[in-house]
Amino acid sequence: MNSAISCEHPEPLKGDGVVNSHEGGQGKKKDGQPRGLSSNHLAYSILDIPPWYLCIFLGVQHFLTALGGLVAVPLILAKDLCLQHDPLTQSYLISTIFFVSGICTLLQVFLGVRLPILQGGTFAFLAPSLAMLSLPTWKCPVWTLNASLVNTSSPEFTEEWQKRIRELQGAIMVASCVQMLVGFSGLIGFLMRFIGPLTIAPTISLVALPLFDSAGNDAGIHWGIAAMTIFLIVLFSQYLKNIAVPVPVYGREKKCHTSKFYLFQVFPVLLALCVSWLLCFVLTVTNALPSAPAAYGYLARTDTKGDVLSQAPWFRFPYPGQWGLPTISLAGVFGIVAGVISSMVESIGDYYACARLVGAPPPPKHAINRGIGIEGLGCLLAGAWGTGNGTTSYSENVGALGITRVGSRMVIVAAGCVLLLMGIFGKIGAAFATIPTPVIGGMFLVMFGVITAVGISNLQYVDMNSSRNIFVFGFSIYCGLAVPNWVNKNPERLHTGILQLDQVIQVLLTTGMFVGGFLGFLLDNTIPGSLEERGLLAWNQIQKKSEETTKISEVYSLPWGIGTRFCASSCTRCLPFWPKLERGGRGEVGVSQLTLCSRDPSEERPKGATDTRM
Repeated sequence: MNSAISCEHPEPLKGDGVVNSHEGGQGKKKDGQPRGLSSNHLAYSILDIPPWYLCIFLGVQHFLTALGGLVAVPLILAKDLCLQHDPLTQSYLISTIFFVSGICTLLQVFLGVRLPILQGGTFAFLAPSLAMLSLPTWKCPVWTLNASLVNTSSPEFTEEWQKRIRELQGAIMVASCVQMLVGFSGLIGFLMRFIGPLTIAPTISLVALPLFDSAGNDAGIHWGIAAMTIFLIVLFSQYLKNIAVPVPVYGREKKCHTSKFYLFQVFPVLLALCVSWLLCFVLTVTNALPSAPAAYGYLARTDTKGDVLSQAPWFRFPYPGQWGLPTISLAGVFGIVAGVISSMVESIGDYYACARLVGAPPPPKHAINRGIGIEGLGCLLAGAWGTGNGTTSYSENVGALGITRVGSRMVIVAAGCVLLLMGIFGKIGAAFATIPTPVIGGMFLVMFGVITAVGISNLQYVDMNSSRNIFVFGFSIYCGLAVPNWVNKNPERLHTGILQLDQVIQVLLTTGMFVGGFLGFLLDNTIPGSLEERGLLAWNQIQKKSEETTKISEVYSLPWGIGTRFCASSCTRCLPFWPKLERGGRGEVGVSQLTLCSRDPSEERPKGATDTRM
């Protein structure tokens, strides 16, 4: 999930760091054990290759860490797709987003920014998606809101939800082309000169604030269950996070023994969901919850969706166009483009945070351009497969890197493979689709609150003693709430006589993050203020330092000799996303040798290794 999304640009590591310990391309010791902890206390840095069993275990952990956000996106969209009474199709959407997230993760690690960052569904696309689905054309028929009238296997019902998701698919695929253009053309570097904290803070905060109604309605199904879920998440993530739990482990030297593991810190959301889910099951079995569909708290029962597990296939392979041929509307495209801009800004912040945690230099421009471009490609694939959403970097998984002290790329490769497998096993998605509604509502209240706070936290770079900055932020975020609210209540006031233009205006003005982000961008760049006052000075300094850092080629060059042994012509060096070759001085070993093999530092350097740098 994006609850930990941060657009922070942390200071680059000082000193040698872990990257400097990879002289000669050594990825690990001969026995597969990690080297001594470096200056940033990493057990395995970005270029190390942990033992295969550790890669699998940590890969599963990253999957579980991202689980809350991956599951949340389809469940939020379900109501506006007319799927609130069709949990089987919800499970298909969950499996699809698992599968596509796995593909996008592998693409990002191997060909994108090359940092160990997991990819998954983004909340930035939810606001414009919900705004588009709220248009009169796409509002769900009344009969789809009544469970007794819905026949999920009927062609009429199938067409109702499929035509909506096809509309989302088309908008996402076209908007993703904009993201690819911005990334691969290098335009993102130019745009970041004008996008500062006063643009980012209202944009990210307004990703979550308009969703308070959805979260409140889900939690209101049974406030007792929702409150318990909230209590457990807070208990595990805040009060018990520093308590280590002994767990059995197996090692070469100590064999079977126990080790301390910060279980509550790593899996607070998952544990809370499981406990609340179990309680709902107990209350259902004992008939403590009402059995009448119209009664308060009925949807807290676990047997309301009980047939989903039996109906779902064991294996289901998602494929492009599984819901039909995507359709395109101008209004949908413009709305999703607003989400794309927000997603790009979030991802750049995640790149810097991840680089700091794994002991890598701050990402240079060519790596950022490539990362944004690959994320655009990921959104294109997500649209083609029909997740109803795009993809972005998951920063809670970036935080998990700091917790586990394992920053190896191969761990995220393992996580991508786990996501692919989970997407193929149909029963997995079906199981998560049966989570009781108030449990989901409680989780949403916490997640959306954190996203809002993360957006506001970007103001730490800004001089908030300045009346200029207080005005820009306050006015932007307030208009981001007020304008969409008015437009939703008075859509007839926006008629221009051109239907397509009316739809574009309505989607944009009902997307709070577009309204707030646009006003923040406009005011921040037109009202006089110094770079330091606006918070841009620190970001510019970080980018400058990243361009001057040595050994960047070890981390951010392309794999398999691309750019060194293959495709190394002078033409490719002019591409904004292509790593630059070093023309003089002591070269660095290409990342292709570093990531695919490890060797003893005493061995002679391979003849095919090419000197490279950023």
